Amino acid sequence: MREVIIIGSGPAGFTAAIYAARANLRPLVISGMERGGQVTLTNDLENFPGFPEGLGGFEMYQLFEKQATRFGAEMLYDVVTSVDLSGEIKHVSTATQSFSSRVVIIATGSTPKRLGVPGEDKYIGKGVSYCATCDGFFFSGKKVAVIGGGNSALDEGLFLTRFAAQVTIIHRRDRLRADAILQERAENNEKVSFIWDSVVEEVVGQETVTQLKLRNVKTQAISDFAVDGVFVFIGHKPNTELFAGQVDLDAGNYIATDRRTHTNLAGVFACGDVQDSIYRQAITAAGSGCAAALEAERYIAEHEGRGYPGK
Repeated sequence: MREVIIIGSGPAGFTAAIYAARANLRPLVISGMERGGQVTLTNDLENFPGFPEGLGGFEMYQLFEKQATRFGAEMLYDVVTSVDLSGEIKHVSTATQSFSSRVVIIATGSTPKRLGVPGEDKYIGKGVSYCATCDGFFFSGKKVAVIGGGNSALDEGLFLTRFAAQVTIIHRRDRLRADAILQERAENNEKVSFIWDSVVEEVVGQETVTQLKLRNVKTQAISDFAVDGVFVFIGHKPNTELFAGQVDLDAGNYIATDRRTHTNLAGVFACGDVQDSIYRQAITAAGSGCAAALEAERYIAEHEGRGYPGK
């Protein structure tokens, strides 16, 4: 029996763990398949406050874990396979172990949809990125491609024009799905160009990305397109399959929470990218992780008949 179980080990999960541990709640953190979450995909994280020289995403994960365990959080490097969150006591199981707790904090994040082509995984962090805000600076004066045709692709593509010499939007159709105002801004930006009716067949490089192999979906012609980097924005998939049917989800399958990280179930809180379809930043995830832990502490105190500061 635990006081708090935290599912997920990214900035949201570990921040929740730090606050919960400092409140003597001895949280159990179940890491999930990808320890550290999406932050570990970033080679150099330069926009997290307190690190003026930047740091690697995996290094940030290690620091988060060290800080959380220092205060008494317990780590379990495993994957949750099932949950029962309906009762006052919650049940969380992995393939080999089962746990119970009064509070569950869900911090399972979201996963960028990938192209699924040769070379993509090989060059993640070496020219392949899923976050312009995280990595755009590193492509100052360079030529980049943006894959996608929705709001995210154009938003991020326009952001990249602050740094890159040329931004090429590559879309599988002959028209964009993005809002009209974003399309107008992109079309009027001299740094932005378009390649229509085309999909990426392969990401090619040496030490880093050097070109894309493109296929025209109408003619099937294959062409090489030289780039220094490729940003993929074909959507995000929140990691919520485990909780469907128990926790309310919104239209995009993100966990629906109020502004204090409460879900529809008492004692169940959600933080980070699993409930944030807008910002998806390490710092905003950490902030919501803090909120979830404070709300968990409040919930436990109220059920024990104790007062809680600020109530």
